[in-house]
Amino acid sequence: MRAFTYQLVLASLLVLGDASAVGSEEHGDDAACKAFPGTSSWPSEESWSEFNTTLRGKLIKPGPPPGAICHPGEPTFNSDQCAILTAAWGTYDFHQSNPVSNMWEQFNNDTCLVGPNTPCSGAGYPAYVVNATTAEDVKLSLEFARKHNVRVVVKSSGHDFQGRSQAPGALSIWVHHMQSYKTHDTFRPVGCNFTIDTPAVTVGGGSQLGPIYEKLDKINRTVVGGSSKTVSVGGYLTGGGHSILSPRLGLGADNVLELEMVTPMGDIITANECQNQDLFWAMRGGGGSTFGVMTSVTMATHPTPKIVAGLILIYGPNEEPWVPDMIGYLASQLPYLVSKDVSGYAFFSYNAKIANGSNSTVSYSGMGAEVMIMDTQDINDMYAIWDPIFAHVNATWPVTPYATLAPYPTFQSWFSVYYDKAAAGYNQYVGGRLLDEKAFSMNSSALGKVFMSATPSAYLVAGKGVRNAKPRGGSISVTPAWRRTVAHCTNGHIFQPLNATARAEAISIVDNITEPLRQIAPDTGAYLNENNPYERDWQHAFWGENYERLLQIKRQYDPDDVLWCAPCVGNERWEQVGYRLCRVNESVETG
Repeated sequence: MRAFTYQLVLASLLVLGDASAVGSEEHGDDAACKAFPGTSSWPSEESWSEFNTTLRGKLIKPGPPPGAICHPGEPTFNSDQCAILTAAWGTYDFHQSNPVSNMWEQFNNDTCLVGPNTPCSGAGYPAYVVNATTAEDVKLSLEFARKHNVRVVVKSSGHDFQGRSQAPGALSIWVHHMQSYKTHDTFRPVGCNFTIDTPAVTVGGGSQLGPIYEKLDKINRTVVGGSSKTVSVGGYLTGGGHSILSPRLGLGADNVLELEMVTPMGDIITANECQNQDLFWAMRGGGGSTFGVMTSVTMATHPTPKIVAGLILIYGPNEEPWVPDMIGYLASQLPYLVSKDVSGYAFFSYNAKIANGSNSTVSYSGMGAEVMIMDTQDINDMYAIWDPIFAHVNATWPVTPYATLAPYPTFQSWFSVYYDKAAAGYNQYVGGRLLDEKAFSMNSSALGKVFMSATPSAYLVAGKGVRNAKPRGGSISVTPAWRRTVAHCTNGHIFQPLNATARAEAISIVDNITEPLRQIAPDTGAYLNENNPYERDWQHAFWGENYERLLQIKRQYDPDDVLWCAPCVGNERWEQVGYRLCRVNESVETG
């Protein structure tokens, strides 16, 4: 499958297509907009050719988009390969290895799906891609974009619920192949007169967490990272980065010791607690594709923990009147579980359809959870934590909790079983809210109704480790609400492609099912990397009181808005009009 994925990438690149988009003349005045294919402001073919020479041949002019393989009449059409592509389309691996594809279709505006009866064009994709493997490649790309006023996006794996790594008619800086790996017994930041007595690892900006875990496991170490193999360090760390290890070790960004980056003005710099401290702060939680492009990062490593982990299932028949009380009780126990150093992912369901083995389904409500504790190999330690909850459930409702637990000698041995296997290649929006302890203080019935209407997944990824974290330089730029978070709750809605009504309804549905979570946690915020690009007051939902300082840094280092994305710090001066990025009233500003 991986070999085929590589062949598909080559097939889509070797057939050089027209990068212009139909109707580009309708998308605004050149003087007020970023350059766009087909307009007079777009760089000439000679300019692009000279740019490619400067890059030593690393500029890609995409041909038909990857889904074109399934469309008769397209030059890459191949019915045999279409069947394989259709299967691969639902995997993270395919989209992360393609320079222009995205894991969620709406961010390419559904312009070329794998269905042969759907439209296919490259209109929703970047016009050019730089296969950046060095910081110098990134520098040259940003300088070209600034000179010619071309819109820029940055893609590593494309594992982005906000769609920030895609834009029509843009120059995409693809850092996926920016791979390197070096471990350190101790680490001395550049320009500092001291050594940090912490083992560390330095990796390239496009490195993915799965391979990092595998390599570090060989020396009995690990890093704070996400639950998906394909998540790369750039987007993960610039968004803050939660982990199932965070209740012990802090957020991913709390563990960054130093980073190399290229600023929007094209400067290659090192940021740490001794130099470029403002960017060091901003790049740890302030969001990707905003303050610069991370080309390498050094993170603290930790001894790989011994783990007990498994599944907890507590479900009852949906129609029973006591269901809200049970769901509310289970939700109310999340602060208790966090206090016992349980981490993991709890999934609350209402009216969930479960197959009963006789070609029909039964509706259930309740909670399922993937849970973990560290520093033990005795499953009874986990049972001891859950026993009071099981006893209360057994005594109160006609429900029998189910648990299956096992010891894992290393983090990697757990990760190889429980890593994120969810599908990609469809249309969805997600929402979420950080819930503090106060949010769980209402009576069980009322809390149950909130969780029934929001149907959230409650991620136990904060706790003591995040609350008591001591990042280098004193602080990072994530919303301060993370430091008092009990659970990061998420939800979402899948919708049909090529349907503007369904898309608008999905945005509304996500907002509506998130609202009950906002109401019980009005003073917290939301996690940037797993959220709705249309979140209300996103500036303060994602960054809280840190937004104003982040905006000042953005204006200092990117006065011309070379980097722009949504929802991202400082994007208020531009809006996407059709496929073009155009200026709004210059007086519009937040902060």
